[in-house]
Amino acid sequence: MKYELTGKPDFAMVELALESGEQVIAEPGAMVAMSANMKIKTEMKGGLLGGLKRKLAGENFMTNTFSAEGAAGTIKFAPSTPGDVEVLELGGRTYFLQAGAYLAHVGDVKIDTQFGGAKSFFSGEGFFLLKISGTGTLFFASYGGLKKVHVEGSYIVDTTHIVAFPETITYNVRPVGGLKATFLSGEGLVCEYTGQGDIYIQTRSAPAFAGWVNPFRPVKTKSN
Repeated sequence: MKYELTGKPDFAMVELALESGEQVIAEPGAMVAMSANMKIKTEMKGGLLGGLKRKLAGENFMTNTFSAEGAAGTIKFAPSTPGDVEVLELGGRTYFLQAGAYLAHVGDVKIDTQFGGAKSFFSGEGFFLLKISGTGTLFFASYGGLKKVHVEGSYIVDTTHIVAFPETITYNVRPVGGLKATFLSGEGLVCEYTGQGDIYIQTRSAPAFAGWVNPFRPVKTKSN
């Protein structure tokens, strides 16, 4: 399998070239275009329990498996929101992804869920994270551009800007400061990472954008 990332960082897309018989598994709705010999199989990986776990982490019940049949094939994937796409060669490592970040993978990759703690619910990110492990290639996406930050010691990120981080780094969701800062600064909860490794953050926040758009929504008025 070979891949190329295009359209970065605003409207990114991943283009994969598969040898005959090779497969790629992707989030439903991610396919943009493909060669005519690519075949699709839709299934609930891990059965009902596996589907429910993915749903808890903000993903779909089902996954799509695309296979190149009879000859080499190509396929293109893109996330549902404007933003970036990045790739990780897992190499036996484990990463956590926020809801909606998973795009596709190739190879021996296991997808599970991890309880993010009660505070993560109030951050707007939900209770669960996706837990990705294995030896394959992972493609994940962001809302806005993606920035890799190397952590040595501790580092603080707004919860709505988190995309991915390794298992080697511990995290704690907490208020940004005292009561005044938490409720009046517009920052809310943050995630404090401790340890050593690379984390991925996104340059835009979906909740912040939704809050900015809301005043411009048309308001229905009752007619007499």
